[in-house]
Amino acid sequence: MAVIGMNELALLLERWANFYLLTSTAAATLIGLLFVVITLAASQRIGDAAKIPIYLTPTVIYFASVLFLAALLIFPYHTRLTAALCICVVGVVGLVYSGVLFVRRDIKKSYYELRDLIPYAVFPFTAYGLFVLGGVLLLHDPQCGLTLVAAAMLSLLAVAIRNSWAIAIGVVSTLSGRR
Repeated sequence: MAVIGMNELALLLERWANFYLLTSTAAATLIGLLFVVITLAASQRIGDAAKIPIYLTPTVIYFASVLFLAALLIFPYHTRLTAALCICVVGVVGLVYSGVLFVRRDIKKSYYELRDLIPYAVFPFTAYGLFVLGGVLLLHDPQCGLTLVAAAMLSLLAVAIRNSWAIAIGVVSTLSGRR
């Protein structure tokens, strides 16, 4: 176990800065595009519009988690403890949120099919668990911890992109079915 000082952690986080900027930019842009989908769906008065928040809210939360964590990790003067706490707090909040989606019956009934819970709750739950594991690991092996956090961020981003695509296809197919 290597002991890493504050200056060395700052250098390590600085090496990851471009990654955090890239993932946060992608997440912010995709959140903006989701608002376009919401606007299109609302303007067309889709008959099944009540289902949109069920699918859209988790996806926005997942993009926002990536954006928020990336912004937190770009803050200057982190210690191992503050960086680990930032990562772990985002991970724990995400675990609770995605766990609620998976466990609550009234939410489960809202999904079109039970298999929708896999991309909307199970995969994100796993990614948030990796955040917590990466945050804890950051205290002992910072490079390994940050690599695990990066993998979790990419996983959450990929799941949110997949979910966004499913939402967009659903809106488009509903719109084209109405004409």
